[in-house]
Amino acid sequence: MVQLLFIGIAIGMANVIPGVSGSTMAVVFNIYDRFVNAITLNIKKLIENRRFVIPVVGGMALGVLLFSKLITVLYENFPVQTDYFFTGLIIGSIPMLFSFMTKKQDGQKFTAKKTISVVICALAGFAVLIGFGLLGSDVDTAKEISKSLPQWTFPLALHIFAAGFVGAIAMIIPGISGSLLMLIMGVYPIVMKSIPALFVPSQTLRAFFLLLPNGIGVLAGLLCGAWIVKTFLRIAPNQTYAVIFGLIAGSAIQLFPGIKGISGVLSGIACLLCALTGIFLAYFSSKVTAKEETEKSF
Repeated sequence: MVQLLFIGIAIGMANVIPGVSGSTMAVVFNIYDRFVNAITLNIKKLIENRRFVIPVVGGMALGVLLFSKLITVLYENFPVQTDYFFTGLIIGSIPMLFSFMTKKQDGQKFTAKKTISVVICALAGFAVLIGFGLLGSDVDTAKEISKSLPQWTFPLALHIFAAGFVGAIAMIIPGISGSLLMLIMGVYPIVMKSIPALFVPSQTLRAFFLLLPNGIGVLAGLLCGAWIVKTFLRIAPNQTYAVIFGLIAGSAIQLFPGIKGISGVLSGIACLLCALTGIFLAYFSSKVTAKEETEKSF
């Protein structure tokens, strides 16, 4: 139970960081299959797996609470360096996703038809991310996260719910970050600002009603996403990972902060080191994940 709690905390902390997949951490800790199979609409099965589900989900919630304040502080004080670190994390995860996308299933060869379908799926995923940018959905996280909490409105609540739902589904897929999609949808800064605001008496009520639709969306996404992911990865694993690959590649472009915020040589060196740190962390974590994943089938 204690071990599962700490694993849940690690997964929760990973889910807070855009570009880091909580499910990748689940694979690293060798609980991914149990996690996906335990999360279901079947209440009886949930109860049967309560000794696994409760500590892991509880740990995830604790990890989010512990790490959300740190992310807020980093974005308020070191916005450019933080964005470079996140961009590095995304870039470092791309080799793992490429290996999943091109992995031969049950010894089957890659036919020309299958190769074309995989390429099309990857381009489709990439186009979706670029489309978000063209529609103005890309968010200046550092700027947004430093703002005060927005007023609750019904359209905003629906938007927060949808982002939580999509983000939770994404979280279940190894290699894709749910918080990354929430960032692209413009909800991540609101959620990260609301979590520490829960403990500020003057902001508690507003923060609660901003987080409530996100929490409901995350719960619904986890329940529905586990079934969806298992189905797609079983039917068309290469094409599914190709879409994920395209999404991640597009997200690297979306989140890259450019060089406008770099002021001087020292700032540039710091940004470079942050990017390289992110790349190395994600890459070596991905190597462990890929090794574990080759021993599993979905």
